[in-house]
Amino acid sequence: MSASLWLQPLLGIGSIAIAEVVRDCYHVAGHQWQPLQRWHNLHHRAFRRDLSITSFETFAQAQLYNDVPEGLFMAAIGGAIAMGAAAAYGWGQTWGLWAGSLYALSFVGAAIARSRGALMWTDLTHEPGPLTAPPSIWSVNRTYHWRHHFDSGNAYFCGTLTLVDKLLGTALSLQGKKIAITGASGTLGQALIRQLLAAGAKPIALTTRADHPFGDTIPVWQWQPGNEAALRDRLAKVDILILNHGTNDPGARSPAAIAQAYEVNAFSSWRFLETFLETVTDSEHRALKEVWVNTSEAEVQPAFSPLYELSKRTIGDIVTLRRLDAPCTIRKLILGPFKSNLNPIGVMDATLTAKAIVALAKRDIRNIIVTINPLTYLTFMPKEVIKSLYFRLCTRRP
Repeated sequence: MSASLWLQPLLGIGSIAIAEVVRDCYHVAGHQWQPLQRWHNLHHRAFRRDLSITSFETFAQAQLYNDVPEGLFMAAIGGAIAMGAAAAYGWGQTWGLWAGSLYALSFVGAAIARSRGALMWTDLTHEPGPLTAPPSIWSVNRTYHWRHHFDSGNAYFCGTLTLVDKLLGTALSLQGKKIAITGASGTLGQALIRQLLAAGAKPIALTTRADHPFGDTIPVWQWQPGNEAALRDRLAKVDILILNHGTNDPGARSPAAIAQAYEVNAFSSWRFLETFLETVTDSEHRALKEVWVNTSEAEVQPAFSPLYELSKRTIGDIVTLRRLDAPCTIRKLILGPFKSNLNPIGVMDATLTAKAIVALAKRDIRNIIVTINPLTYLTFMPKEVIKSLYFRLCTRRP
């Protein structure tokens, strides 16, 4: 088989990927460019919160005036690329590039059919009914797309793959979200609150300190380790819970120090996690609620504080285990040594760390690594994949 023939499947896959990027860009234009807004708004008016159709007339118009032009635009761009490549390199070398246009035309045909009440099953991301899974990461499932309709119309633009949203930082909208943060009085907690406010969120400070630094600027909830369940009713109204509290006593190894490290760094966060997951009771909660857990790069790297490492690895493994059955998204924050009261010799800036956390969360990164240590980037994901597979194979569903 010639090298050219082997190349055509790759060109075909690439052209389909380009078609998807073009579709997502057209979707963004439907929200940003006035000539397209009128027609795209039909699409949004066609669905209720359970993704059932408001009226077939509106749905049919949305198919003809939004989905059909979108597919034709995809096909036109794909065709232009294929013809340009053929002019430069010859038809025999580039015919695989026409796969993107054929792929786009299949969307046109399906949209026309749906406008007449046929092939309704092809509209996979608008299938009516309860949301049954958290938002997916790299592909667009119903829950991911539901957020575009009913969480933020200025985010979640992607139709099949989430690449464009990740690049634009629109894979998670923080605008208007109620976000509770433990360890809020600490250096990173305060930095995160500032960054979340800048992103349009509504942060809530959770602190064990009576002399907290917030005054009346944001809501403050007092809590004590061991009594996390007392906040359940309040957490039911929270969209995102960030578990950021911790303790560190380098060099300690007494029984009391062991108990303190595990209680604060591991078991308190676990109880908070379980309490919050109990509040995921409605279909829409699967799309809107999240937990972010600061497990630290101590999961995979030495922190020169054995009890800190042991306790952080414990909560890290618990989170990996609970992700297998969690009803909503759980993110890990795997952070390097930022300067704080817990780590006065840290070399990273807490404000820059907080900025990076928020930027990566908006790109829907589930394991947010922010560190100066390149080994963490190399070792964390293999460890996480192996641990997750081990837990999946050696445990059973509750």
